[in-house]
Amino acid sequence: MCGIAGLFIKEARLQPRLGELLASMTSTLCSRGPDSAGFAVYTAGEPGKAKLTLTSVAERVDFEALAVVLSRAVGASVSVTGRYTHAVVTVPNDLVRLCRDWISKNAQDVRILSEGGNLEIYKEVGYPDDVARSFDIASLAGTHGIAHTRMATESAVTTIGAHPFSTGPDQCLVHNGSLSNHASVRRELQRDGIVPQTENDTEVAAGYLSRELRRGRTLGQALTSSVDDLDGFFTFVVGTKNGFGVLRDPIACKPAVMAETDDYVAFASEYRSLASLPRIKSAKLFEPKPATPYFWEH
Repeated sequence: MCGIAGLFIKEARLQPRLGELLASMTSTLCSRGPDSAGFAVYTAGEPGKAKLTLTSVAERVDFEALAVVLSRAVGASVSVTGRYTHAVVTVPNDLVRLCRDWISKNAQDVRILSEGGNLEIYKEVGYPDDVARSFDIASLAGTHGIAHTRMATESAVTTIGAHPFSTGPDQCLVHNGSLSNHASVRRELQRDGIVPQTENDTEVAAGYLSRELRRGRTLGQALTSSVDDLDGFFTFVVGTKNGFGVLRDPIACKPAVMAETDDYVAFASEYRSLASLPRIKSAKLFEPKPATPYFWEH
């Protein structure tokens, strides 16, 4: 019984409030998932640069020192911004692969949670309101974001086991439900070069969508094909660099409600998460239909 939320800003004047609104939406879902929480936010990027969101699986890493050594190793300027137990390292686009490889080989306690020009992911074990405050999610501006409160059922309660999961550049996913064929899909993904870092079935779903997008499909097409290829009960909320998508399984047993105005599109597991949004009383409210992809793009 996890809680999921998402907010896609249409009107630029609301972008400074993205983190504030998303944190408020997520706060009402604490009871649905009290053991960990996470936020994926699409923030402003720098031309020619990519962001790597990092965390540590052991003691807190000195990310400032890591960035200095990484800069020397790749022969280019690397900047770092710390946020609680995470850090966002900004690197030249053409050196992303080199930086990832160096971190994997030389910083074995560090995990890369996301990569992309705009995406930043912050997730941690703990009560969701505490997680949001620790990362100061309310201060973040951006174009869209998704969030999750987790009640673990099939894998360990750890930082990297929390949602959202990112398996491709500027791609992420949160999930309420359970996949019954995640083991077989995991093997397929590994053959295709996508290797999940955790045992969480949600990471498999994220990897599936990344693979389909890599193959040239649109987000809508990838969501449509997942209805046939992923077995189980689920509600997905997905983020890409320019887009935001929602999908429920054919039975649609997990709760979901959406609101749309001229200013935003919002998703939540429960209506009370939407109640504090601007002009919610004039929004178009609807329940997403089963096996029907919904997606919006900037």
